[in-house]
Amino acid sequence: MTTGSTRLSRPARREQLLDTAMAIVRAHGTDGLTLLSLAEAAGVSRPIVYDHFGTRPGLLIALYRRLDERHRAASEEALRDAPAVPREIARVLSAAYFACATDMPEWIAVSAALKGNQEMEAIERELLDGYTDLMATALRPYSGLTQEALRLRCVGALGAAEAIAAELNRGRVTAAEAIAALTDLTVGSIDAGAQG
Repeated sequence: MTTGSTRLSRPARREQLLDTAMAIVRAHGTDGLTLLSLAEAAGVSRPIVYDHFGTRPGLLIALYRRLDERHRAASEEALRDAPAVPREIARVLSAAYFACATDMPEWIAVSAALKGNQEMEAIERELLDGYTDLMATALRPYSGLTQEALRLRCVGALGAAEAIAAELNRGRVTAAEAIAALTDLTVGSIDAGAQG
C-alpha cells in the first residue's frame, strides 16, 4: 500500500484511491468500504479521501463511473475488431455486456449499495443512455429502422440483458447461453423491424 508520505498528483492519487476501493469491495463487499477504511487501506489521511469523494455515496459513484468507463472501453475495442455483419456485432455487444456482469462483480455490488440515491439513479440513466447510443450506432448500418425505433429496440434488448444477467449470476445459465440468447433477441429485433 502507498503511504501518506508518497506525493502523487491529484489524478494519480484519485486512481490509487479507486484501485484501493476496488480491492476493498472485492475482499469485503461494499459494506466494508467506508471513507475511513479507504484512508487506512490506502495509507493516507481521512481529509485526503474526503477531499476526493466528499461522502461514501460520492466514493461509490466514482467507483461506479470508473467501472462503466472500463466496460465501455472494452465494448468499443471489441466492436473495432468485430466482423461487419449484424450477428457478429450483436454477439460482440452481448459478450461485452455479460463480461461486465461476470468479470466485474463489483459493478452489481456498487449499484446495489447506491439504490435509492437520487444522484446515482440519474447517473445510471445517463450511463444507460450512453450504452444504448453505443449499441444503436453499432447496429445502425444493419437496420432499416428509424434511429428512434432502433434506439427503442436497444433499450428493450438492454432490459432483457439485465434479466439474463441475473440468471447468469444465479448460475441458471452459462455465459455462452446468455450471449446466444441476447444475440438472437438483438438480431431478431432489428431484422423484424427492417422487414416491417
